[in-house]
Amino acid sequence: MKSYSIEDAVTSIIDIGKRMGLKNYTPGYSGNISVRTDSGVLMTVSGSSNGYLTENDLVLIDYNGKNINSDKKATSEKFLHLKFYELRPDINAVIHVHPPALTAFASAGQDLMSPVMPENIFYFGGIPLAEYGMPSSDDLVNKTSVYFKDYDAILMENHGVIIGSRTIEDAYQKLEIAEEYAKTVIYARILGGERILPEKDVKDVKDVLSLKG
Repeated sequence: MKSYSIEDAVTSIIDIGKRMGLKNYTPGYSGNISVRTDSGVLMTVSGSSNGYLTENDLVLIDYNGKNINSDKKATSEKFLHLKFYELRPDINAVIHVHPPALTAFASAGQDLMSPVMPENIFYFGGIPLAEYGMPSSDDLVNKTSVYFKDYDAILMENHGVIIGSRTIEDAYQKLEIAEEYAKTVIYARILGGERILPEKDVKDVKDVLSLKG
């Protein structure tokens, strides 16, 4: 898919923000969203609430982080988003939020790389854990971006999750899948622990992926 038009980007970001708000993936003023457009990157402004966005809560910036047509302040995590776009030309949308189950894993310092369910292998290949970096810092960008080339979803230690995809709808759907997967692992541990898929079953899922690709 090519980049979004400004009009489609505005509509899509507002819609996805509302859906994430209803799911409690982005409580209060937490989290940020961006979309690659044909004129730059459209993203949420600093201090906005994703569940209640309006067009006034969005700002267009260039790939150096400079405002294009407004003096509104972009999210403080803008360089994290821009790095994803830089390293992944196939990515047209980025979501960074703090859903409870995924954030619980991030806060416990645990990744979701083990092959527990075929869906996690199929959609993500695994969800790694990036080392902690101060929010909004270059350190955070550097420590998280090492995973961008190989993974679409990354946990950020003691912070949250970031997901990139070819469309904002796909990024949101993968967020739902990842959050439910995290819940499933938590529930499995309450019941005595998750079972890891045997290597043959993992290979079978990867073979399906190779045929799809």
